[in-house]
Amino acid sequence: MSEVIQLVDTLAVGVFAITGALAAAERRLDILGFILFGTITGIGGGTARDLLLGTDTIFWISQTRYLWVCIGASVATWFLAPMLNSLHRVLLWADAVGIALFSVLGTIKALQWGSPPVVAVVMGMMTATFGSILRDTLLNQEPVLLGPGMYVTAAQPGSASYIGLQSLSFTAALAMPLAMALAFAL
Repeated sequence: MSEVIQLVDTLAVGVFAITGALAAAERRLDILGFILFGTITGIGGGTARDLLLGTDTIFWISQTRYLWVCIGASVATWFLAPMLNSLHRVLLWADAVGIALFSVLGTIKALQWGSPPVVAVVMGMMTATFGSILRDTLLNQEPVLLGPGMYVTAAQPGSASYIGLQSLSFTAALAMPLAMALAFAL
């Protein structure tokens, strides 16, 4: 199961890096702006989580593949963004996917570090939202995730449902995709 979690975690970082790069595209930044905002968004929530949990090392410092994923996703977005009809619409959909993935992954990591369930839910929510909020704040715009819609609200049920399913003896292999699907559906 840990290989699946690592794969989904890497995918989630890439998805959020794309949202950061799309936000840079909306501002017509250069390729370094794409990489900067892609990286901030891709690793921001997990960095905050790891700092608050007091983990031995921040995830992307010990496993540099996450930085390479951010850079690759940002550069790919730099090339592809001019071909997209609606950058904002793609950004919103990618944010929804990222929230669904990271709300559960952040919860799992917090539980692995011995956090009580209520703390794990908060860590799942933070992992899912902090990078995007940081992105929008640094771009001097109202955070998309705090605007109308269910963006931040979707992270809480995704996180809490994973814990609920685990308490009902669902395997992690089943609880993880079900909780992610719930967060995405909201």
